[in-house]
Amino acid sequence: MASSTSLLLPTAAAAAAARRSPSGHRAPPSAARHVVACASAASAGSLDALIFDCDGVILESEHLHRQAYNDAFAHFGVSCEPGSAAATDAPLYWDEAFYDDLQNRIGGGKPKMRWYFGENGWPTSKIFETPPSSDSDKEKLTWKTERYKEILKSGTVKPRPGVLRLMDEVKGAGIKLAVCSAATKSSVIMCLENLIGLERFNGLDCFLAGDDVKLKKPDPSIYIAAAEKLGVQSQNCLVVEDSVIGLQAAKGAGMSCIITYTPSTANQDFSDAIATYPDLSNVGLEDLKLLLQKSLPLGVFKINQMLDSEDADTFFENFCTVL
Repeated sequence: MASSTSLLLPTAAAAAAARRSPSGHRAPPSAARHVVACASAASAGSLDALIFDCDGVILESEHLHRQAYNDAFAHFGVSCEPGSAAATDAPLYWDEAFYDDLQNRIGGGKPKMRWYFGENGWPTSKIFETPPSSDSDKEKLTWKTERYKEILKSGTVKPRPGVLRLMDEVKGAGIKLAVCSAATKSSVIMCLENLIGLERFNGLDCFLAGDDVKLKKPDPSIYIAAAEKLGVQSQNCLVVEDSVIGLQAAKGAGMSCIITYTPSTANQDFSDAIATYPDLSNVGLEDLKLLLQKSLPLGVFKINQMLDSEDADTFFENFCTVL
């Protein structure tokens, strides 16, 4: 083991030399960092990509989705099968308390409806005299998406505070920017075009929606696919989410995650997030870089701190002697 270690790690003399220029002056910390890159994994934790969720992060959308569901239920006279616990003479209506619980447990619009109607019986409506039985007929119960698009087009919906500024700051620094949403692709595109503008939308380095992966959040598939498409390591990605479902997806993909909670998610357990905020108003790029560095394993973070300190020569000599 000793011989293999010596191939990877610099000697104390080499470390000290790396801290000196040919003229004998101190070389910048980056030169010394390069010498022990293999040993310290000092490049880990650099912010290479910032990934936004859409609903709840770019916009507060829970009440908009609930409105779209209920408008669709009313328009088409949707009601659950007689005899089911949810059966009423009036069209189906999801109240705020029920929807907050539902959307915090199940990601994506279609999965929500499949779960609900699977539990309470597939509905009758003006378009189905009897409950639909085939998968193709069940897919027709997705007109809610079109209503949601109409709401977004109304011009009354605005992005959450700090989102556009942070997006511009990240792109201006040459860091990759992505959006990953569990929602239907057509509705996410409509949302982004209307809220962040065509120029920002077309400038995204990666955009993935629920249609692009087989499994929805909290499954990590969408974030794993994003890292592959972006060409970055998962540990160098930072995700912005608003719910524990999204947090679990990010963590499952090996990514750090910050939370910008909404009124409906504020009481969730975000202990696995590296930071939690009410919104992004006071969050800047440098804050995110520091957060990601601090999320590294303690040993690697300490190495990075020492590499940038005035005592780096002593650190390298001790580091190499111990190893």
